[in-house]
Amino acid sequence: MNQTLATILYIVIGLAVVGGLIPVFLKARKNTQNYTGPRDANDPAPVDSAGTGTLLEDRPGAQAPPSGMETSGLEAQGVDTAEPAAPAAPALEKPLPVEGRLVRLRARLSKSNNALGKGLLALLSRDTIDESVWEEVEETLLLADIGTGSTMDLVDTLRERVKVLGVRSPEHVQAMLREELIKLVDPTMDRSLNIGRHDGRPAVLMVVGVNGVGKTTTVGKLARVLVAEDKDVLLGAADTFRAAAAEQLATWGARVGVPTVKSDVDGADPASIAFEAVKAGIEQEVDVVMVDTAGRLQNKVGLMDELGKVKRVIEKQATVDEVLLVLDATTGQNGLSQAKVFSDVVNITGIVLTKLDGTAKGGIVVAIQKTLGVPVKLIGLGEGADDLAPFDAENFVDALLS
Repeated sequence: MNQTLATILYIVIGLAVVGGLIPVFLKARKNTQNYTGPRDANDPAPVDSAGTGTLLEDRPGAQAPPSGMETSGLEAQGVDTAEPAAPAAPALEKPLPVEGRLVRLRARLSKSNNALGKGLLALLSRDTIDESVWEEVEETLLLADIGTGSTMDLVDTLRERVKVLGVRSPEHVQAMLREELIKLVDPTMDRSLNIGRHDGRPAVLMVVGVNGVGKTTTVGKLARVLVAEDKDVLLGAADTFRAAAAEQLATWGARVGVPTVKSDVDGADPASIAFEAVKAGIEQEVDVVMVDTAGRLQNKVGLMDELGKVKRVIEKQATVDEVLLVLDATTGQNGLSQAKVFSDVVNITGIVLTKLDGTAKGGIVVAIQKTLGVPVKLIGLGEGADDLAPFDAENFVDALLS
């Protein structure tokens, strides 16, 4: 009898323990991220593949009117039984065409206080150019963050050309400077974005960079650029560390009718969100999937390793066609050190220079390209929604000299 009571007591205690653990298991299951394909050996897939925790924002747009309803007896008596009309979806913004952006950006850049072109023009137009003038030319180039090697090369070239030129009218000097600066910026680099579908899959773009350079804003602005080019775009909010980053990105997308894949779980695995975004892009047959990533300091090894993991997970189902590094142009040479580290981790394919206004040093374009062999593909000059445009070497130099 006592043995039977003891057995019953053990069973009751066991049931109580199991009952207490059920909520814990359910919570853990809710936070599990969905991976449907094989992953790296050091990053195994969870057992659960139910797809919890990830949301796909509906593509914004006008809602269809409600279908017609049969007339009831009350309606026959003149009583209005119609359901209230659903509120109309907000009108989508129409981004400026790319050509319009280029005109605006060039005008704004030419009005900035950038001393690179104007300073050189003033120095080289003097009646007498002695060694002190050449020292000022060299200082102007170095202060513009062009870099030591490029500065020495340009000064040597200018010395030779001024000696041969003889006459130094402002027109001649400006033409000479334009030619040499364009060579430095290098118009031969391929600055096109790989945004075409291939192998039945969308092009995939990752946007990376340190904290505070404007990655999420850049993704939103770039979505507008692509929409203006009639591209079908989907966004992935893989910045799961900064508060409200996903909502910010979704807001940018909603303004131009672009859906966003994000997580409803705080601190979700960013690689999982990136995976789900690309998966949704493949299923919906979009043209471009853009993945926003969390800001990270280039000297934090763990965070940089995580960035590499995001890229590896994406590549389980699609190729990463572009990795764009966003740099704040006002950081100068510090931006160059950032670029080196990011390039080692995720193989940067292009640079986006933001805040390239009067406080920036335009020479960083030259330094980055020469050091990394990676082109500047996009530039931004302000906070406006359409203040991002493709980088063009000749337009950039012309704006500096105008």
